[in-house]
Amino acid sequence: MSALWESPFFGVTLTILAYWAGCKIQKRTGLVICNGLVLAVMMIIAVLAVFDIPYAAYNAGGSLINLFLGPATVCLAVTIYAQIDLLKKNLLPILAGCAAGAVTSVLSIWGLCRLFGLDRTLTVSLLPKSVTTPIATAIAEGQGGIVSITVAAVIFTGILGNLCAPALARLFRVKDPVAAGLAIGACSHAVGTSRALELGETEGAMSGLAIGVCGIVTVLLSLLLM
Repeated sequence: MSALWESPFFGVTLTILAYWAGCKIQKRTGLVICNGLVLAVMMIIAVLAVFDIPYAAYNAGGSLINLFLGPATVCLAVTIYAQIDLLKKNLLPILAGCAAGAVTSVLSIWGLCRLFGLDRTLTVSLLPKSVTTPIATAIAEGQGGIVSITVAAVIFTGILGNLCAPALARLFRVKDPVAAGLAIGACSHAVGTSRALELGETEGAMSGLAIGVCGIVTVLLSLLLM
């Protein structure tokens, strides 16, 4: 059995099957809490725990899927280009909104880390929680952070945004699709953007744009603060 677990195909197959099952459960129940991504993560953790499979064995294949994260993020440029006229028309508000979102995210984490007395390593690891994983891990590695903590924080933030974004938009009466998309992308990166695409093409395009702009702002702020 160890030969099976250590095969890269095990991690890839388990990830695909778990996500497929999670999406099926989400469609069947229609409940917000039954998010396909959340259920997939829970199912993978359950399988590894029940069968006592080392994470390193799973990650031999899971890391292959992670390689596609960067190209998948870049592909969001297609939806942005489709909304190029809207982008030109609202360029200044879009840039200002992305900058405000990134600054708020970074400064809030920095302030909370100072409040609770966390050391520099943990602070650096948590600062890029609201940007996409490739940028976040690069920031953490470059500043001496713990990459595993960074990845966990990014995933948790993305899932939380994916779950809560539509409800928060309704709660604060955000009806402008540009504003809604920018808010989702600035707070919950690619995972939230997948939900923004479900809300509409404009929301998805603006959320994808926010990933890039907020990533750049976050890199600059992390260098200044740390």
